Amino acid sequence: MMHARNYMELALQLAHRGLGNVEPNPAVGAVIVKSGKIIGRGWHKKFGGPHAEINALVDCKKQGVTPKGATMFVTLEPCCHFGKTGPCTDALIAAKLKKVVVATIDPSKHSNGKGIRRLRKAGIKVEVGLCEAEARVLNAPFLKFASTGKTWVTLKWAQSIDGKLAWSKTSHGSRATSDGRRWISCEQSRKDAHNLRKRVGAILVGINTVLKDDPLLTLRLANGKKPLRIVLDNHLRISLNCKLLKTASDVPLLIVTQSASLRIKAKKTKQIVSRGAEILACPASRSNLQFLLSHLSKLGVQRLLVEGGPTVIGSFLKAKLADEIVIYVAPKILDAKGDADISRATDNLQLSRSEIKHIRDDIRITGLTTKGMTAAGIKKD
Repeated sequence: MMHARNYMELALQLAHRGLGNVEPNPAVGAVIVKSGKIIGRGWHKKFGGPHAEINALVDCKKQGVTPKGATMFVTLEPCCHFGKTGPCTDALIAAKLKKVVVATIDPSKHSNGKGIRRLRKAGIKVEVGLCEAEARVLNAPFLKFASTGKTWVTLKWAQSIDGKLAWSKTSHGSRATSDGRRWISCEQSRKDAHNLRKRVGAILVGINTVLKDDPLLTLRLANGKKPLRIVLDNHLRISLNCKLLKTASDVPLLIVTQSASLRIKAKKTKQIVSRGAEILACPASRSNLQFLLSHLSKLGVQRLLVEGGPTVIGSFLKAKLADEIVIYVAPKILDAKGDADISRATDNLQLSRSEIKHIRDDIRITGLTTKGMTAAGIKKD
């Protein structure tokens, strides 16, 4: 016989199915249990669509079972406001549920315990806290932004076993593409990384990556929205013929530079803007990264994915701005002269709630930094 924790763990599994399709909304799962049997399951499937609780109730109807007197296990506090959909609390009350078990409270201004109080006022018993840590890890970027208004920062890179980053234009080592690029991670890992892009509001690289790789920073290997593309370029070295600027009228592009560069390269600044890109000029007295993150928070960007090289990654780590780390490790030893080494940037880096997943021959390591744990309100075990 399944226990309460088993039902909530199932709800968490269902919630994971929505990742990449519901952002910036949270991923939520729900399970309805009656007389020891599951009579309804649901999850939030897409942004703007019915919430998990509603889908679980619909599932009950499909099964021909009434949810009256049943218990719902849901991974996040049910909403009690009108948004793109109606209040879930009203639907649960109308369904005459006996009890609702909530993994964690939604800290958003329109929720923050209001949904729970609404259910209790209607006579429904509510319990909070079952599998709370797991639920908070699942929606950490959402929870941080909802409670602080600050952008969640995820650093991502691919490396060989000996700590060499991504690729370089060399004539030896891993298989190279026609233009000389040498990928470290396998194709499946690169597709997985593109699925990660589906979950973010913005993607950032440094100017060196743009000059070497001429990337698009779009979802070529995964269908989805178009995240804001960001380039750190203090001296406006970006080429006017790069792919980013060629597609700036279709996919948003933000160039982060120093105020002095706008004066020194006034003509180029106008050319960049004329191609559809925006420029964010940082005052000389401010940190580029802090200034940018403040700007992204004001724009409502819930999650930033940093895909830069060791210089950019090291800058975020040194400033203690990373909430989460995602590393793809390939079973290769390059030890190639001139290849970028990430080891110095990750000195003394310790991750919590780490997860290791095999992707073909590669290994993906994901974990939260101390800052990320605090920002998402997750207590260490």
